[in-house]
Formats: sequence, C-alpha cells, structure tokens
Amino acid sequence: MLIGAFSAAAGGIWTGDPFAGLAIGIAAAMLGATIHAIWCITFQGDQIVAGTAINLLGLGIPTFLTQRIWSQAGGTPSVDRLPAFGPLNILVYLAFLIVPIVHVTLFRTKPGLRILASGEHPRAAESVGIDVGRYRYACVIASGALAGLGGALLSIGDLGSFSANMTQGRGFIALAAVIFGNWMPIPTMGATLLFGFAQNLGIQAQVKDWPVSRDLILALPYLLTLVAIAGFVRRSAPPAGLGRHAN
Repeated sequence: MLIGAFSAAAGGIWTGDPFAGLAIGIAAAMLGATIHAIWCITFQGDQIVAGTAINLLGLGIPTFLTQRIWSQAGGTPSVDRLPAFGPLNILVYLAFLIVPIVHVTLFRTKPGLRILASGEHPRAAESVGIDVGRYRYACVIASGALAGLGGALLSIGDLGSFSANMTQGRGFIALAAVIFGNWMPIPTMGATLLFGFAQNLGIQAQVKDWPVSRDLILALPYLLTLVAIAGFVRRSAPPAGLGRHAN
C-alpha cells in the first residue's frame, strides 16, 4: 500500500494526470508483489520473512526518495486528486464493484475453482494437471494491484499528496479483516466496513468533542482489530495450503 501510495503521488506529479499516477501506483505495487512471488513461489522462501522485508522496503524507500527528489522528508508536494462522485472518491465505488467480481470469479468460474484448489490442496491440484505456480503468481500479483489501489486512494484520492507511513497500519487491519471475514470476499468486505466505521467514529468524536479520551478514540480501530483476531482466529478457516509450497 505504501509503495502504491507513493508511486501514485509521484506519477501524478510527473505526468500532471491523476489517472496516470493511479496506473503508475498500481504498476509499482504489482512489481513489489512480483518480487514477493518470486521469493516465495520460485525460491520457496518463508512468506512471513519475505513479507516483512518488503514491508520494511515499503516504509523506507518512499521516505528516502522524497528526500532525494523533492528535498523534503515528510512527503511529496501536492498533487491533483482523482475525481469524486458525491461524498466518495471514484476508487471507493470501484472497490465495492471489485468485491462481487472476485466472489463470482472464485466460486463460479473454472479459473476461480483452480485458484481455490491451488490454495487448499496444491499437490492434489498439480496431480490433475493444474499449474499451481502460475495461479499463485497471478493471485499474488493481483493482490499487489489491489493494495496499490488502496494506497492510491490515500495519496491521490483523499489527501492529495504522499506522507511518510500514511497507511498507519491499515495493511495489518486488512489482514485482520480477512480473518474476521473467514477468508471470503463478501464477509471480508463487511469486516472492512466495520473497521472503517470504527475509524470514522473516532474522527467524529474528535470533531464533536465527545467526553471520551482522545487516545482511546484513536486506538479504537486497532483495539477492534485485536478483538476480532482474538475472537475469530480459532473459528476462521484459512486455506489448507496457506504458507505451504506446492512441491
């Protein structure tokens, strides 16, 4: 998400077009996901170690580049934002559209069923001729594209610039939403709406000066994340092949 947020803002500044910036942000996030896929699928590295390394790169590289390119450590200059329809940015509507598309693709199409088989029982899928590696590559890179969209929403959708660590842990909240949603697209969307409600509740509490501790309000989304993981992690059923190599 940070790679996508920074690249979208930088692309928007260089091209003068927020849609071009969006494309650059998605492409950069997909590149990061491709590195992760090569590390874990081709070289069969540990997914947690690889993910942590890329996460650290996502934190450090944008900060370094903003200092080198624009001589300011806090973030990039202002950039034109993507258009909004009503109160919501165009990417929000796109996100709601993507969820049913992913659901139908996974459970109603042959490639989707092969994806599920590659995640549940990779060796069994290979035994019937499914190229597990290819489907895993496709899914990891697609997840990078979606993360890039999320990062672009923050930089050129809402704020109009990139700032250091602007995701503020939202990527980890996304992982919690997947667990909360039992690894299913539509329930996961419901979980993200719950976390978004908690975050917006904190903003409204500050604006309206509710008699509640400000620190507690700011921590509400993260507390909700811990409650979700603690309460649902035992009942959530991840893919059986998660973290396991196909061969």
